This record gives sequence, structure tokens and C-alpha cells, in this order.
Amino acid sequence: MSLVSAVPDLCLKHPFRPPVSSVVTLARRRSTLPSPCPPSSVSLWNILRNNIGKDLSKVAMPVQLNEPINTLQRLCEELEYSNLLDTANQTEDPYQRMMYVATFAISAYASSYYRAGSKPFNPVLGETYECDRPDKGFRFIAEQVSHHPPVSACHSDSRNFCFWQDVRWKNKFWGKSMEIVPMGTTHVTLPAFGDHYEWNKVTSCIHNILSGQRWIEHYGEMAIKNVNSDVCQCKVTFIKAKSWSSTMNEIQGVVTDSNGKAMHTIFGKWHESVFQGDPPSATCIWRANPMPVEQEQYYGFTQFAVELNELDSSLRTMLPPTDTRFRPDQRLLEEGNIDGAEEQKQRLEQLQRERRRVLQDNNMTHQPRFFKKSKDDTWVSNNTYWELRRDPGFGKMDFPVLW
Repeated sequence: MSLVSAVPDLCLKHPFRPPVSSVVTLARRRSTLPSPCPPSSVSLWNILRNNIGKDLSKVAMPVQLNEPINTLQRLCEELEYSNLLDTANQTEDPYQRMMYVATFAISAYASSYYRAGSKPFNPVLGETYECDRPDKGFRFIAEQVSHHPPVSACHSDSRNFCFWQDVRWKNKFWGKSMEIVPMGTTHVTLPAFGDHYEWNKVTSCIHNILSGQRWIEHYGEMAIKNVNSDVCQCKVTFIKAKSWSSTMNEIQGVVTDSNGKAMHTIFGKWHESVFQGDPPSATCIWRANPMPVEQEQYYGFTQFAVELNELDSSLRTMLPPTDTRFRPDQRLLEEGNIDGAEEQKQRLEQLQRERRRVLQDNNMTHQPRFFKKSKDDTWVSNNTYWELRRDPGFGKMDFPVLW
């Protein structure tokens, strides 16, 4: 398979084209959610005791276990520190460039630190999400391209990078903990140097799922390579904690040359900061943004997460009706209406079952609107979203009724 066939056309044909924003930049984004998270009265044990060792993506969960954000939006959260990729695209030294890319890959986990107590909404088939952030210099789209197995695909482009991935998870409950095993590869291209980086995600685990203080950890090895150059590679180890202690959340990494010689080392904590070099003379190359005041009352959301589901009136008419921000169960949960959110969640899931039945009865398969299968069987953008948004506009197009 040629490399060209695996890379979205947009990244190759227009490597230096800045994203054309079609959103009115909000003068001031919201700083908090409309309502704090309600106290949970749900017994997880009653739900999970019959599902030990099973794939929990197929188990219906009550809305009280959710946070008012969607898996597609969670993928966008990985771009909170996209400035690291901006810096990488302006860094001549290939070893230092790899350091910034590796740090960006680590930073994608930072927002999960305060979020062990709830789960994002599962997207329904055909659901979409866009995030146009001229202030950050990128635009992002995502779509739920498959239901069984659940697959979410996303693509982001900017003047300095292209970022894309399709992600599927396996969730398993092991009695006291829940393990989340991701599958798929994350891609980033840097147009200034023709670099194409790939890396895997590591395993996540939520501890004390039934009682006590829940906490999340990530562990395993992340291998980052530039498929267009063998000058260097990077390996980052997310260290598995022995217990809740001061040594948890640690990462260690090394950038090596083509002969395996260590050129740079990094260390730190994935939720806090990453340093380059050896202490005490190490240099901090990334630090997590401060958390909002009273974040524990608002699902542990970062400021960036708080902004993701905001629906400004100027944006409402530009989005396709399949956009997550129109999803009623998620919106009602955000507003603190638990009963209404649960009722809508069950209705949406029933609608999805009915749509699936219609497809099966007619021997048809779902065709994603904005993503396509590449030759290596991964999902990549078909590069139509932003053009269709501009002309003819989503209001003039037909979409399935998801809610």
C-alpha cells in the first residue's frame, strides 16, 4: 500500500492552506456548565454484577452515569494542547520535533484525570460533531461511522498540522475495576517537513468502580514513529501504579536515532507536566492548564471541555442536524434534568434500533456521510464537510432523523 493512499487528500494537496473559519468567533465563551452534576443514586453493582468480563459497550447504562459530553467530543479534547503541534511544525531539529509530537500524544490524557466518576455518551450511528476554533488555529470534524463494533472517526486540519484517527474500544469489568482497551492508530502530519507520525493509545483503567474513591490510570507503551523518515523514533511508557500514591501517573520516554542511540529523554506525569532532559536541569515543555474553580461540581471538566457543547445562536443554523449539540438527552443532562435525559436516552436508543432494523430488512448497510474507508481499512475524511457546509449549506441537505 502506498503512503499516499493512507493519508487524507486534504493533507497532501493543501499542506499550507489555513482553515477557513465559517463560524463567528464567540466574543466570550462560557466558563461553566448550566447546572452542576447531580448526586448519583445508581447502584453500579446491580448493573455490572451480571456483566463481569463482558464488553460493556453493549450494556445499556442509566444516564446518571454519564457526563454531558460525547465520545466524539472527547476525541476533540485531545487537541486541547494543539499548540505543541504548531511548535513542532516550526522546529527544524527532527529529534526535538519528535519530542513535541510525543508530548502532544501524552497531553491527550490530561483531561481524564478528574473524570473517573462518569462516562461520555455513546454516539448513535451517523452522529457528527464539528469544532471550529480559529482562536486555536484548527477545525475538527468527527462522525460515528459504525455501531457494531462502535467506531468513531475524526479529522482536524490547520495551517501547521493534520490530525486524524478512527477509534474503537473494548471495555471490560473485572469486579473492582473497569479496563478500557483502545484499538486503532493516531496520525499527525506536519506539512513544513513532510512528516507523518503514527502512534498507538495505551490501556486505561478505572479503579474502585463500585466503592471508594474512583481513580483512573493509563498504562502501557506508546510507540511513535515517523513513517516518512527513519531518522528517529520515540517510545513512551505510562507506568502502572502499584497503588494510589505519589508515584502514580508517571511517564518516561526516550527519543532514539536510527541506530537506537538515545538522543532525548522525557519524564513527568500525564495529568500535570512533561520535562525534557535529566533533573535537576530538565526543561518543562508542557504543563496542563489550570482547572476551573469548583470543577468537582461540574464533572471535572477542563475549561476546554466546558466549551465543547456550547451552542451559540449564530452557530445553530450552520450545523447539520446530526451534530451532537442538538442531542436532547445530553443537553437535558447538562441542564440538570435527569428524568428528561433518561427518557430521551431510551427514546434515542430505540430509534437507533429501528433504523438498524430497516437497514437489515432491506439488505442495506449504513454509509457514513463525511468519512470513507481507506485501503488499509481505516476511516479517513472524504474532505466534503466544510465545502458542503458552505455550499449548499446543511439546511438544504437531507439527513437521517437521529433524535
